[in-house]
Amino acid sequence: MSDILLGRHRAVLPEWLALYYDRPIELTHGEGRHVWDANGNKYLDFFGGILTTMTAHALPEVTKAVSEQAGRIIHSSTLYLNRPMIDLAERIAQLSCIPDARVFFTTSGTEANDAALLLATTYRGSQQILAMRNSYHGRSFSTVGITGNRAWSPTGLSPLQTLYVHGGVRTRGPFAHLGDQEFIAACVEDLEDLLGHCRTPAALIAEPIQGVGGFTSPPDGLYAAFREVLDRHGILWITDEVQTGWGRTGEHFWGWQAHGRSGAPDILTFAKGIGNGMSVGGVVARAEIMNCLDANSISTFGGSPVTMAAALANLGYLLEHDLQGNARRVGGLLLERLRAVGARSPHVREVRGRGLMIGIELTRPGTDRPDLEAASHVLEAAREGGLLIGKGGGHSTSVLRIAPPLSLTVAEAEEGAAILERALHSIP
Repeated sequence: MSDILLGRHRAVLPEWLALYYDRPIELTHGEGRHVWDANGNKYLDFFGGILTTMTAHALPEVTKAVSEQAGRIIHSSTLYLNRPMIDLAERIAQLSCIPDARVFFTTSGTEANDAALLLATTYRGSQQILAMRNSYHGRSFSTVGITGNRAWSPTGLSPLQTLYVHGGVRTRGPFAHLGDQEFIAACVEDLEDLLGHCRTPAALIAEPIQGVGGFTSPPDGLYAAFREVLDRHGILWITDEVQTGWGRTGEHFWGWQAHGRSGAPDILTFAKGIGNGMSVGGVVARAEIMNCLDANSISTFGGSPVTMAAALANLGYLLEHDLQGNARRVGGLLLERLRAVGARSPHVREVRGRGLMIGIELTRPGTDRPDLEAASHVLEAAREGGLLIGKGGGHSTSVLRIAPPLSLTVAEAEEGAAILERALHSIP
């Protein structure tokens, strides 16, 4: 049956719509941290639909909220007062740490980043954007135009002029050999030099931890140092928290908070995990920035009563059960375990991450050259062993991406690590 469904998929969907595995699988249902395919195989889910099933599959609190709201009204649009949307906006505005915050809801991270770019360029009157090398911000025309990862940038055409900055990748590039403080100083010098050769950009957009880029990040404090430069030039800071938000990194609720004295960003974008599988994204910004648009606008599907009800229930569960703390504790144990595994594999260049956001970079033994074949082999071997993981990376898809639901238990973390260990040791 899977072969038949695959044939139907290929007959009507784009060739560039990627599928995992030599024999793609259909997931039919899930519970907790597990999912099942159409053949009845059970998997421990360490990828959560690309970091989207944030708390758990079939979380009763979320499914109940969706069912009850669907029984009342499913859709109205933003042309009408929407109590669940207002309730959620109030909670997110408070959690964002942005003063006098306003919240606009979208249906995805791509759309959220697109809206943030619209706000920043309009507010500053500039179409220039600073972005990080190796970055990814979405698949719309504008967000592809600021994506610094060639593998996910199908066109060089863009309505924006994008200038790329060093710093998002700590262990590769011209500054990799430097210590952390020297690395930060070199990146700041690069930023200052870049600004001396261009008109003033509207904003810098950055992922605190680069997701698609392979879970790479700079030393803590880089964006605080950048912020000092940006403020002198009147440049806004947009933090893309689509993958790092809601406590996934364990130590902080938002990824930007790892950069200490930076203060709250001017604009924050979010999506993925807040809906626990429902299509929820959004932008938070100071009122003067959010309100800078001088034309009418609405959102047909952003802020849908059903998705807002799901996100409210999901956020409530996450806070009440301290899943950020769980990500810190269980993620720390998992990271240590995987680093020990990696130390025994000649194919593992680096095991990095924070909380339940971990990357394992694979290279050809004795070199820094990415090993795509090894990454694909481990992906397949992990699935055969009952574990679903992801892939990413800037130079190639040679980084294994591990991002389970934040309710992961210690026993499940150990089970997943054991499967990964066997998969890594099976590389030819």
